[in-house]
Parts: sequence; structure tokens; C-alpha cells
Amino acid sequence: MTKKAILAVSFGTTYPETREKTLGATEKAIARAFPDYDVFRAFTSKIVRKRIEKKEGLVINDVSTALHQLAKQGYEKVYVQSLHIIPGIEYGLVEDAVAKYKNDFKLIRITQPLLTAFADFQQLVAFLKMQSEYLPTGKAILWMGHGTVHSAFTTYACLDHMLMGTKSYVGAVESYPDINDEIIRLKHAKVEKVYMQPLMMVAGNHAHNDMAADTADSWKSILKDNGIMAQPVLKGMGEYPEIQKMFITKLKATMKEE
Repeated sequence: MTKKAILAVSFGTTYPETREKTLGATEKAIARAFPDYDVFRAFTSKIVRKRIEKKEGLVINDVSTALHQLAKQGYEKVYVQSLHIIPGIEYGLVEDAVAKYKNDFKLIRITQPLLTAFADFQQLVAFLKMQSEYLPTGKAILWMGHGTVHSAFTTYACLDHMLMGTKSYVGAVESYPDINDEIIRLKHAKVEKVYMQPLMMVAGNHAHNDMAADTADSWKSILKDNGIMAQPVLKGMGEYPEIQKMFITKLKATMKEE
């Protein structure tokens, strides 16, 4: 009987609670959807893995190590499920590792991140609109994307543009559009209060520090300085069944390509 595995790969997070509410919940949803497969975890961030091992005594593999172990354990069919939002630098690391081990399995395939095709953007935009649809006048949701130096930084601006005229806004903490770009839009729309949420799989370091902290350079403080009340909502995208379903749909499509 062929041994089959799904390797769920994300950037990772050092925050245990959100890790299980988001990545753990998504992995469980994948396991339920594909009961004939064993589901494993890998993180692409070396810093995150080291901090988890030091603080929690928990060893989480990188992609290469995970694939090496799967090969040693006799798995023949492996699907590498990317849990990344955009096809950026971290996704490139996953592609490199899969290419390295392509001859170690009878079949190995990798799924694309959440946002790759136009239909993905349409589906996520519909989801984001739904989250803010019933907010009263003067209130909105500001989603914090990670941002990247990779060309995929355009993802965030595209989402923000597609959300024009709604009560949802998208900015990025490390690229464009940044918080100051979003403040211009929020003021123009006469928004008095925003609920800030991470447009990331987890509510980790960026959500707690760059978004929700009381420090002068956090989004919360910058918004307050500009006369906009900001309430953090520390809920990662991986907590939403709708987002879990999007990943599962991508995996099903990849499996059909055999």
C-alpha cells in the first residue's frame, strides 16, 4: 500500500496560542479533508524554529529536513501544501526544497499560495468585504499584510484597490501601501474607528508589536495620532474556515493534475 503524506508548510510563529488556532486548525482541516494522508508540519523561518526550540523545547523541521524524513520513512506520494498568503520569498524556499527532493519520491507536488490567480483575489476580496459589510458608518476594518521586497508586494495594493468603496482596507507593514497611505484613504472616507486585523495566517509578532502595541511606531498609535480610534483584533487568517477551505481547494486541484 502506497504511503501518502501532506506536508503543511508555513512561515511559522513563536506565539503558541495563535499557532494552534491558525496553523494547527488548518492542518486539522486538511487532515479531515484527506483522511488517507498523514499530515506533517514544517516552518520556513529559521529564526522562528530556533526560538521555539529554545523556549518550548519543541523541534519543528524546515522543509528539506521534513522531506528527508518522509523519504526515510518510506512515503512515496507527497503533497507539499503551502500555507503562505503570497508567492514571495518564503514560497521560493519551499519550491527550492521540493526541487531538491523531486527524485526521492514517486510523486511530489507543491500547491500554490493563497493568492496566485485572479479567482483567488476575487474570493478573498468577497470574504474581506463580508467581514466589514455590516459595520456602521464611520467604522471600518484595516487589514495588515506582511509586505515583501519580492515583486509579489503588489498583492496588497491590488487587494486594497479591489476593496475600493467598501469598509475594508489593506496595508502592508513592510512594503506598499503602508499605514500612511491607508490613513489618507481612511480620512477621505471619514472613518473614525478601525478594527485592525492581520492579513496573515497567524496573529504573531507583527500583529502584537507592529499593529497592536502601545509603542509610538505601531499602527495603533499612528492611527490614534491621526485622530482615528484603532481596536486590535488578534485573529489570524488561519482561524477562518473560509480561508482553510481555500487552501484545501487548491490542494484538491493539485491532486487532480496527476
